[in-house]
Amino acid sequence: MHISRTDLNLFVVLDAIYSQGNITRASQTLHLSQPALSHALARLRTMFDDPLFVRQGAVMVPTPFTRSIITQVRQGLQLFEASLQTEQNFNPMQTQRNFNLGLRDVFEATVLPPLLQRIMQQAPGISIASVRVDRREIEPALSSGNLDMVLEVPIPLSGNIRQQRVSRDRLIVLSRKGHPQMPKKKNLPLDLSTYLQQGHVLVSSRRQGMGLEDFELNREGLRRQISLRCQHYFAACRVVSETDLLLTMPEQYGKIANAQFMNRIDPFPLATQPIDAHLYWHVSAENDTANVWLRQQLIVLMNGE
Repeated sequence: MHISRTDLNLFVVLDAIYSQGNITRASQTLHLSQPALSHALARLRTMFDDPLFVRQGAVMVPTPFTRSIITQVRQGLQLFEASLQTEQNFNPMQTQRNFNLGLRDVFEATVLPPLLQRIMQQAPGISIASVRVDRREIEPALSSGNLDMVLEVPIPLSGNIRQQRVSRDRLIVLSRKGHPQMPKKKNLPLDLSTYLQQGHVLVSSRRQGMGLEDFELNREGLRRQISLRCQHYFAACRVVSETDLLLTMPEQYGKIANAQFMNRIDPFPLATQPIDAHLYWHVSAENDTANVWLRQQLIVLMNGE
């Protein structure tokens, strides 16, 4: 096999089938007919002497060989696309592109509404898919092209992953209106002693382990009582509104999630470091003009501009 005798469009087909897991969806993504896509897949199978995908119902399951090459294929396609776009004038209004973003629910609620407003006005051909990604999978997901960028707290990654701090937040504490242990006067903040005497809600996608606030308390040799562990802040806000439990969470999302419950808001009663949020992307997308444009939008929005 030699590159001069290879139709590079076939690799686009390979990537589309792998991403969509379905011939129909892949053909729609590439604006090709299903027979044309099936013909391209047949050529790929001949070229690699491997079935590449095995049909299980409506799903096309990749073979071990496909899984072994897909990361290199995607990186090559990204670099090639970036080199082409660098030579062209990038026009957001004419760009047709889907971006896969790794976002937790905190960032979905704070970032997606204003981001989609900008996209619909400035780049209507761009679509967004928001997915949750485990922190251990961030680098593989960015390297393989499964994700275009990720918003997360600071984490150690290799030099192949670029990053930039995009926002700072702080912790707040929510309690229901009329909570019997909260200070009666509005100008009196929640004190640490009262905080530690209450039961608490911990929001985490993990089955066990501490929250950020618990790490801060542990540094001072302190510990709180966790009465409920749940997965989403919105549910936790409702629980707080109907019980005497307290909820500690980031301020920016707290004001959004708590809007309909009108729980009392107090500063976290312990001096802590700000909560930083970083934007991550792969080095292969560094000069991809569409990726650069979207990163700029996120950076501006996260800084409240």
